[in-house]
Amino acid sequence: MQGSRYVLAGPEGRHAAQVRRIRPGEQIELSDGAGGVAVGDVVAAGRDGLELDVADVRTVPPTEPRIVLVQALLKGDRSELAVELATEAGVDVIVPWNAQRCVVRWAPDRADKHLGRWRSAAAAAAKQSRRDWWPVVEELATTEDVVRRLGAAACPVVLHEAGTASITDAPLPSMGDIVLVVGPEGGIADEEMARFDAAGVTSAYRLGPNVFRGSSAGAFATAALSPRLRRWG
Repeated sequence: MQGSRYVLAGPEGRHAAQVRRIRPGEQIELSDGAGGVAVGDVVAAGRDGLELDVADVRTVPPTEPRIVLVQALLKGDRSELAVELATEAGVDVIVPWNAQRCVVRWAPDRADKHLGRWRSAAAAAAKQSRRDWWPVVEELATTEDVVRRLGAAACPVVLHEAGTASITDAPLPSMGDIVLVVGPEGGIADEEMARFDAAGVTSAYRLGPNVFRGSSAGAFATAALSPRLRRWG
């Protein structure tokens, strides 16, 4: 593709041409959301898209270890906000969780619609923050699914207001999954915590002296871990 001519059309092309008003002479970077990146100079701009000369093509490897956010369903638009913030912070996988104390429940006939909203929120935030890899938003998980994921994690982290350990002291691996679990507005139920303990989560973690909302806790936790993972610096 390098040295070739490429036409950016469709919704992305129209957005670039009509909303962002990108014009000939500007250089832009395109990403496929799976590590593929192309850089090119715009040579023509029309109402429906852009035409550019591709100057460079590269493949960005995925980040290790992965950060997997298990996010409990939240009421109103706070679920989408949680997805947006976590995506901007850099999580790699987002798992919606039907926790015991969730106020919101996804009806079986509307689950696909809700999941689509989460995925759209992740895609929009990934574009805005110029991520080379977009987070994968998985299917709705049960508590049993979360227990299995924690048991297989290289580093299981359950965020809880009664946690005795600081997240900055969590033993981070070089490979595998760091699984962050964020509960709903009513918190993680004692029964759920007992099941997590049985899966090998020996202690819950806190972000600090303050208690964060379910919509922001995942992003703050990712931000706290990122310098140690050399993602930020």
